[in-house]
Amino acid sequence: MSITIKDVEHVAALARLELSEEEKEQFTDQLNAILKYAEKLGELDTNNVEPTSHVQPITNVMREDVPRPSVGVEKAMRNAPDEEDGQFRVPAVLE
Repeated sequence: MSITIKDVEHVAALARLELSEEEKEQFTDQLNAILKYAEKLGELDTNNVEPTSHVQPITNVMREDVPRPSVGVEKAMRNAPDEEDGQFRVPAVLE
């Protein structure tokens, strides 16, 4: 399977990109090089290789969830640019 200039034009149209003829040729060459490399990887013997989702083992490091007092409204509002009735006041975003 190879990428044609028509394929590049189609994807560019979907992305609403205007490409010059030179760019179309460049992207066609680059995408075909990527596909060629992927095909080369397909030649590897992976029968005895265990599937993995990550190269290194990943574990979440989480602290214990312990309830603690919050900062309080007064302290939270100290840096608010505008405040009303203990709430952040922001410009309206709906008409």
